Amino acid sequence: MIGVTHLVFFCGHAGTGKTTLARKLLAPLMQASATPCCLLDRDTLYGGYSAAAMAMLTGDPNDRDSPLFLQHLRDPEYRGLIDTACDNLRLGVSAMVVAPLSREIRERRLFDRAWLGIGDEVKLRVVWVHTTEETARQRIIERADPNDAYKLAHWDEYRQRRFVPSGDMCDDLLMFDNTAPVQADYETLLKRIVGESWTTGGRLPPLPV
Repeated sequence: MIGVTHLVFFCGHAGTGKTTLARKLLAPLMQASATPCCLLDRDTLYGGYSAAAMAMLTGDPNDRDSPLFLQHLRDPEYRGLIDTACDNLRLGVSAMVVAPLSREIRERRLFDRAWLGIGDEVKLRVVWVHTTEETARQRIIERADPNDAYKLAHWDEYRQRRFVPSGDMCDDLLMFDNTAPVQADYETLLKRIVGESWTTGGRLPPLPV
């Protein structure tokens, strides 16, 4: 049986656990939908390039939250990320895309199939991963990623960009509180992502603990 391709976005602010969540659901999604699936993480795909570009422009390779980066490099990174996902979808490979994409959430662009470049045959899901500001900041400190240096040094400025979607922004948006989820929370999210495109007789594939 040929499965349905999925485009699943895992969005949210730094320290919310987007990548960890996507990795946990990758294999179960492939089993439930009977399609191969790739994980496209913004930091993996563009981290090295952006570091080199910022080092050339400002002398600081980790300056990826500065106004210069946000104005000139952010949008091309995201466009390349989405275009890479579309290339995979055209080959019958589902895609999990991990990136903050907060502006695109506010503007509802991730639900605009024409802007994304996908047809109606693709199952589209957008997950907003969130946690408390205190939890996110502690996770950022603990992971000790040099790319977070600007955030931590300018936390009062950075925190102004943090928000939890509300109102019309939440239409069709799958909200996931990643502060202290239990196994049942992951299972519920997977069911909401897969929807009706089961190929496992309606049974939920096992999730890693």
